Amino acid sequence: MISETFYWIVNMSILGTLAGVLILCLRKIKRIPKFYIYCLWCIPLLRLLIPFGISNKYSLMTLISKTGTRTVVISSSEFFPNITSTNCLMAADEYFPISYKTNTLDKVFFYGSISWFVIFCIAIFIVFIMYIISKSEIKSALHSKDNIFISDQIKSPAVYGIFRPKIILPEGIAKEDMPYIIAHENVHIKRNDNLFRSLAIITACLHWFNPFIWILLKYFFEDMELACDAKVLKNLQKTQQKEYAMAILKCTASKSLCVSAFGGAGIKVRIENILTYKKLSLVSSIYFVLLIISLIIVFLTNAQI
Repeated sequence: MISETFYWIVNMSILGTLAGVLILCLRKIKRIPKFYIYCLWCIPLLRLLIPFGISNKYSLMTLISKTGTRTVVISSSEFFPNITSTNCLMAADEYFPISYKTNTLDKVFFYGSISWFVIFCIAIFIVFIMYIISKSEIKSALHSKDNIFISDQIKSPAVYGIFRPKIILPEGIAKEDMPYIIAHENVHIKRNDNLFRSLAIITACLHWFNPFIWILLKYFFEDMELACDAKVLKNLQKTQQKEYAMAILKCTASKSLCVSAFGGAGIKVRIENILTYKKLSLVSSIYFVLLIISLIIVFLTNAQI
């Protein structure tokens, strides 16, 4: 059972990496707003977490399946699209249960699955300890107002918690920077970014053997902050946007993996985006929504049988 699970995890890892490379290419196009890039990260995330999908003749996998993959039917229906899984490895002859082509492959996936599961458990345990440590840092935080607390144990403002999130501010925050910091952290709360951050970390632990996953995780966190900045900037005047950029520069980058911090990843990139920010027109917004829908159809579906 664990060997079969690992087989499909490896297949999912390949597809997720392919989808992640797509996002890395798209984020090079400056005209695509950061929020839409952030939304597109759902494609590799779902590819890395869900081993099956809907068949579609417009899928990229339909083209790839002609040369390098095999589509496995999980459920078929006369009235609904087929539910399928993409087999990139093609190391098996049968799939339910998996029957490998050679005894050597059987042994490779058996021992590989044990290593994968043990290290996955260790990685999850380490993340859990990091979360406990981050929570302990704010035990002595003093309540300011609403869900805002002040702590002398942290160096960068951040949102802590998933279901009852709190904004924790370090001591000594300048009064003029406070509205910008709180606005930024409230965007994280409204978008449930800590939930998606946790899901992304667990996904990376699940695919720990794939070095590309850790690269994708880094850029996902960066795009989370860029999308958050864009939302805040939308409601600011030009002079306020510069003040917002200065508030970011004053903050130390957070070293905690488990929180959404104001001084988050890629501060240099964030400042550049703030200084070049332009509001989208309604027509542009519609265009980018259609683009996202098209990309989801193409990259999140499997080849047609």
